[in-house]
Amino acid sequence: MDINDAMKRLKEHGYKATGKRREILEFFQQADGYRTAKDLIQKLEKRYKGISFDTIYRNLHLYTKIGILEATELNGEKQFRFTCTHHHHHHFICKDCGKTKEIDVCPMGEVKQALANYEIEDHKFEIYGLCPLCKPA
Repeated sequence: MDINDAMKRLKEHGYKATGKRREILEFFQQADGYRTAKDLIQKLEKRYKGISFDTIYRNLHLYTKIGILEATELNGEKQFRFTCTHHHHHHFICKDCGKTKEIDVCPMGEVKQALANYEIEDHKFEIYGLCPLCKPA
């Protein structure tokens, strides 16, 4: 997904595609991995004096709800990144810098066998640790 796809999705769901919303998406497109609302507000404060956390969280929630951003919990804080839609995969997430690496392995075959009498609606598989740059030598 790119910014134009995301802006189109906003309109399709009945939301305005504003310049500020586009800037939020540009921030996540440029990010290499997950980023926090605090990271975003620090970037936007330079241009939009007095921008509130309410505005930021409202937009982040909206983007997550309509599938533009995906969210995870990292170090006790909710973090966001552009949704990957090109193929099914999972992520390794660096606990220090938030960078991600795609993992093409999916454990759902084994999980479905273990939960044969259950109806699975969705899943998310993430591995946390330190990337090569953040790992102590």
